Amino acid sequence: MALSPSQRRYLRSLAHDLNPVILLGAKGATEAVVKELGQALDHHELVKVKLSGGDKDERQSQIDFLIVGTGAENVQEIGHIVVLFRRNADDPKLALPR
Repeated sequence: MALSPSQRRYLRSLAHDLNPVILLGAKGATEAVVKELGQALDHHELVKVKLSGGDKDERQSQIDFLIVGTGAENVQEIGHIVVLFRRNADDPKLALPR
């Protein structure tokens, strides 16, 4: 499901006040982190993730690994923070604009 620009803008506004739910450590993105992020996305739908240090290419590879592993959409990236969204098909919590 690709997000429209208005939906991204709406999700960014909701994510502004959120604190990171997942904090990546020195090992970066692992299968255990993907599993935990999947559970957080099922519960919240919109999640902030704080990435571990490293250069821009390393952070991008971590983001790609998380997105592929969870099937989430990248809403926003700022520095070491990424906002991910995945609709809960059984119990949607957020109403997206068209």
